[in-house]
Amino acid sequence: MNAASCMAFIRQQQPDVLLLDINLPDKSGIDLCKEIKDQYPDIQILGLSSLNQQSYIHKMIQNGASGYLLKNASQQEIIKAINIVVRGDKFLSSEAANTIRENKDAKIPVITPREKEVLLLIAEGLTNNAIAEKLFISTTTVDTHRNSLLSKFEVRNTANLVRLAAQFDLI
Repeated sequence: MNAASCMAFIRQQQPDVLLLDINLPDKSGIDLCKEIKDQYPDIQILGLSSLNQQSYIHKMIQNGASGYLLKNASQQEIIKAINIVVRGDKFLSSEAANTIRENKDAKIPVITPREKEVLLLIAEGLTNNAIAEKLFISTTTVDTHRNSLLSKFEVRNTANLVRLAAQFDLI
């Protein structure tokens, strides 16, 4: 199913609850969630994904989802989730709830505005030279910011830096 067929289904069927995959072929389910809630505020949406990452869970909830299920959920868990959101309550699968809980316990590093700029450009895949040109600073300064970020996040490489920054919703 794609976003257009989903919207057509909603117009025709007027469901009470919608299980919405966050990875649709033509549009982000996270963005579609907001669209649906704007047009049909009474529909309860359960985000459905194989991705158990805090950033995805938060974005779905922020965009109006009433809950979040993982694709490995049992039939009983899906039925429980539907019953809970129909009552107007929120539902997180146990794995998603654990992810949120674990990340709340983790300390989010405090970074400067310039480090945040560098972090965003690192996440875009820019090299130190490209970042330096874009921010009008030297490559040595970019390297200093990069090393500071690695230290603050307590990671050894850029891949882990970007992964953690995404988990903390910094990028």
